[in-house]
Amino acid sequence: MKQETAPDSAPITRGLHHLGLTVPDVRETASFLIEQLKFRKVGEKTDYPAIFVSDGRIMLTLWQVTTEQIHPFDRHGSIGLHHFALQVENRAALEQLYQRLAKLEAVEIEFAPEPLSGTAIHHMMCHIPGGLRVEFLALPEAA
Repeated sequence: MKQETAPDSAPITRGLHHLGLTVPDVRETASFLIEQLKFRKVGEKTDYPAIFVSDGRIMLTLWQVTTEQIHPFDRHGSIGLHHFALQVENRAALEQLYQRLAKLEAVEIEFAPEPLSGTAIHHMMCHIPGGLRVEFLALPEAA
C-alpha cells in the first residue's frame, strides 16, 4: 500500500531568509564580510545601529551590542547560536579562502579544510571579527 503525503504535512517554511547577529563592533564585522567574503552592504540603520549585508543568497543583519557586559557564547552554558555555515563554490575555493583567512590576525582558524565526518563534503571552522564562529563548506562536485 502506497503511503500518500497529506498536503498539510509539507514544511511551512522555505529556508533561511536572514540571520540576525549581535556583535561588539558592527562596522568591523561588516567590513570583514564585505572585504574578505565579498558580501555587499544592502542597508543600514545608523540610529539602531545595524548594518545589513548579503552574498546574494542570505542576508546577515548585524546589530551593535549596547552593553559593556559582553559574554562570549559558550556551547555548554549558553542558549543561542553555536555557529553558522556558509557554502563556497568548491574545494579549491575553500582552500583559497583558508589561505587568505589564515593570514589575518583578526581571524582565528579552529581547523583547516578537512572531510566532514568521512563524507565527500569538506569544511573548515574559524572565528571572525565580531566573535562569530563560522563554518565554511564545499559540497562534492557533480561528476
